[in-house]
Amino acid sequence: MATGTIKKVVADRGFGFIVADDAKEYFFHRGGLDSSLEFDRLVGGERVDFEIEQSPKGPRASHVRAA
Repeated sequence: MATGTIKKVVADRGFGFIVADDAKEYFFHRGGLDSSLEFDRLVGGERVDFEIEQSPKGPRASHVRAA
């Protein structure tokens, strides 16, 4: 499990980016959020825990939840 901070949320397109504590940046989709988070209430700077999974476009965050 990785930990990071929400960098940016693109609300109208349903995705965003997380900067992990190791400084790597990961894409996330609203479908990858745990029930502890509501996509429409996410803002930059929130701390989150997440898993990293491989997708056809490279690594992305999944199972994103409040830290």
